[in-house]
Amino acid sequence: MVSRKSRGQTKDPGASKPNSPELAFWLEYASLLACEIAVQLGYEAVILDLEHGVIGQEMADVLTMTCKSIGLRVYSRVASADRVPVQHALDSGADGVILPQITCLEEAREATAYAKYPPLGTRGVGYNRTMKYDASTSRFFDAENKRSVCLPMIETAEALAEVEAILRLETVDGVFVGPSDLSMMRGRGPFEATAEDLADFEKIASAAANVGKIWGLPAPGQKIFDFAVQHHAALVTLCDDLTALRIGLAEGLAVVGGR
Repeated sequence: MVSRKSRGQTKDPGASKPNSPELAFWLEYASLLACEIAVQLGYEAVILDLEHGVIGQEMADVLTMTCKSIGLRVYSRVASADRVPVQHALDSGADGVILPQITCLEEAREATAYAKYPPLGTRGVGYNRTMKYDASTSRFFDAENKRSVCLPMIETAEALAEVEAILRLETVDGVFVGPSDLSMMRGRGPFEATAEDLADFEKIASAAANVGKIWGLPAPGQKIFDFAVQHHAALVTLCDDLTALRIGLAEGLAVVGGR
């Protein structure tokens, strides 16, 4: 079991603010300007959305390096929970990977192993930024396993049922909730933050607390954000680049009134 305390303060999202989650935003298009503006506004982390966004691998590498240099922690929601996408993200220096569409414990066991070097996992060794482009030692591999966060997503009914077992995997540092997919998979239709949705979140939060690991979720509204704080979420996303752009463009049109 890997606890928050045992992994150290630099490992934990939101570690500098014990009673507040780390504040993040989704990036779906490769916009360095969006990242720069987000830092100026007070965001602490970015999640590169390689699953639903259109960011290519080469640009993801540039974004990771640049965002870290301006003070953002970087998580990559990889396109798929497979070896190569996971290794690409971590070799670029991402602080963590978020693994989508994990269906069950056994899939989580295999996929999360890609994020950790042996003997903990099965991550392949490649010459990369995290090594500072120099020779690596056994000390590096241990440190890298502790530095990088692996967060499988809970967005299927099967993963929800096995969430505590998933959290107990040594290759897992926490979980991240996919509210929309989870609601759809649970037969409730589009996510509307119903009592049933919150009950699912509470089960996940309770499992994370039992195991001593972290959890996170999208919290675009006050209701979900308050829930996240109350249940000690370590990482929340508040917005995304496309929504922010739409809101800004809509505000521009507001000046024309009824015309």
